[in-house]
Amino acid sequence: MDKHTAPPETNRTARPTIRRNNRIMRPKRWLAAAGAICAYLAAAVRRGIGDALPRVKRFFAIVRALGAYLASAAWRGIRRCFAAAGRAVQRAFPRVRRFFAVARALGAYLASAAWRGIRRLPAGAARCFAAAGAFFARLWAAARRALRVPRRVTEKIRALSRERHNNRFPESDLAAVQLLLLLWGCLPMLGGRMRERLLHRRKRSARGRGRWRSWAEELQLHPAIFLSGALVIAAVAVVLSLYTIGTSVSYDGTALGVVATAKTAERAVDAVESVTRTALSSQTYQIDRSLLAVQRQLVGRRTVEKQAALEQTLVETLDEVVYGYMLYVNGEPVAATTFPGALEELLEQMKIGYVTANTVECSFTEQVEVREEYVPRSELMNLGYIAEKINDTKVGEITYTVKDGDTYYGVAEQFDLTLEQLLGMNPGYDVDTLHAGDVLTVSRAVPYLTVVNVERQSYVRDVPFSVTYQDDDTMYQGEYQVLSAGVYGKADVTANVTYVNGAETGRQIVASVTLREPVAEVQIRGTKVRPSWFPTGTFRWPCYGSITSYFGYRSTGIAGATTYHEALDIANSTGTPIYASDGGTVVLAGWWSGTGYTVRIDHGNGFVTTYGHNSALLVNVGDHVYQGQLIARMGMTGVASGPHCHFGIQLNGTYVNPLNYLE
Repeated sequence: MDKHTAPPETNRTARPTIRRNNRIMRPKRWLAAAGAICAYLAAAVRRGIGDALPRVKRFFAIVRALGAYLASAAWRGIRRCFAAAGRAVQRAFPRVRRFFAVARALGAYLASAAWRGIRRLPAGAARCFAAAGAFFARLWAAARRALRVPRRVTEKIRALSRERHNNRFPESDLAAVQLLLLLWGCLPMLGGRMRERLLHRRKRSARGRGRWRSWAEELQLHPAIFLSGALVIAAVAVVLSLYTIGTSVSYDGTALGVVATAKTAERAVDAVESVTRTALSSQTYQIDRSLLAVQRQLVGRRTVEKQAALEQTLVETLDEVVYGYMLYVNGEPVAATTFPGALEELLEQMKIGYVTANTVECSFTEQVEVREEYVPRSELMNLGYIAEKINDTKVGEITYTVKDGDTYYGVAEQFDLTLEQLLGMNPGYDVDTLHAGDVLTVSRAVPYLTVVNVERQSYVRDVPFSVTYQDDDTMYQGEYQVLSAGVYGKADVTANVTYVNGAETGRQIVASVTLREPVAEVQIRGTKVRPSWFPTGTFRWPCYGSITSYFGYRSTGIAGATTYHEALDIANSTGTPIYASDGGTVVLAGWWSGTGYTVRIDHGNGFVTTYGHNSALLVNVGDHVYQGQLIARMGMTGVASGPHCHFGIQLNGTYVNPLNYLE
């Protein structure tokens, strides 16, 4: 028998071919198994979808029938309810039968509309399920088309395996298949090369181990030498574990510590220099590097410090700044301390002075902040001084002493204020009266901290009453007479009252309950036209000039002059016009004792005004004069040291201070 046709078990040269055939058979079996699995999955999916569709159809048919039954039952129930309601209403309320008839018809219409809508639901559901079925059908067709591709690939691989198994070189026109066949053919060669390299490395490693083993056998060391070497190695290890090469740092002869490297020391110095510049607000501050000494030496490992420890030691040595707590008010530093929590406690104690049992909220109007940072040592204060400082004012009150010739407008303009601001800081002063020597506040004190305390207060307050008028043509305009007095109401009020540094600045009503309604007041109001000379009840200045003598005790040194002055002396030049301070009737126009030529006007309301020391009189007794009418000319008749107007006011026969009545 020819050796090429010999059985495989007697021909040794055929064994490699058998192994290659086995390797070809393995991919064939894998591809066959993969194809079978894919076919099984496709069949299972197809069977699952086919089985599910009838069940879905039956389910929705049941849902449609159930919906129809429920709609019918609801319709019958609605009809019964409306019929029963109609019968009950007809029996109980005959007058509203017509109304419920309309309601019943409306209910029937609504029920019918609901029934039609419910009947349309199954049809709509059927259309939805039909669309879903069509979608799944298209999805199944696409899946079948997608499964054809791996099937064709599997068949192609099987054909290639059969050709390889039959010792025929497989061929293909596809570039991807040709590349796959090329790689497949190169696999045995690559496996052989890898086995050769692995075997070469094993041989080389064995030769190396053999040389070391032979050298160790030839080198026969005495045990004492081996023990000494071991002790030396142990001693070196102990020394290296306890000591290291470090950098000792000192400043001006004072040791600061030991760090690992010189760069660590340099970084520490730079950091201290930066924080010191920030704390001192000086960008020119520098540490004297000539006093800084750095030395490399053998040091104990436990003596080596971190950079932060060296920074702290250097800060303490320089003694320029210290780590503490700074109080800032509106971004401005106020005080500093090294005690943690002390500033917060002082702020809380300041609030406690304003807090009461009814306090709702207590806070500062300023932005208050306590920062933990490096602060200049010069700004450190004891806690008592800090408490005194934050409770004091950072800007004191500024006052101005009035001089002769000053006016409110001039003082306000001098200090860049408005007249309203000046009067607000000086309550009780009159804008038309300003005396030399008066002290005016032109700038209030500005505190470091302003405490705002809001309290919830409950109290009973008066509710003002309204006023109604009844016209009376027998009374002059501006005259009123109470016909029926009003009565204040009462209300229980809850309010949030705001206090700023203890002074009330606002009151917000939170709730108010009226306990008693107010009773309106009825007044008679005059409509009769008032004569021009009729008194207005107010007094204007009789002339222009400066006050040379006030109401009250005085010492003039003039013979015949009184020591208790019952008027105002307003000085000006001779001939200055003098006007009636208010409307009235002239009761005196002539010489009157020490006041010389004098005019007296009775205003008919208990007030009588006097104008003395005139040089000329322009009215007669019995004349009616109106407010602001020219009645005389200024002079110095009678007992007088110079031209002036002696202006006095009597109320019910008693002289009063004119400054309390002049506008």
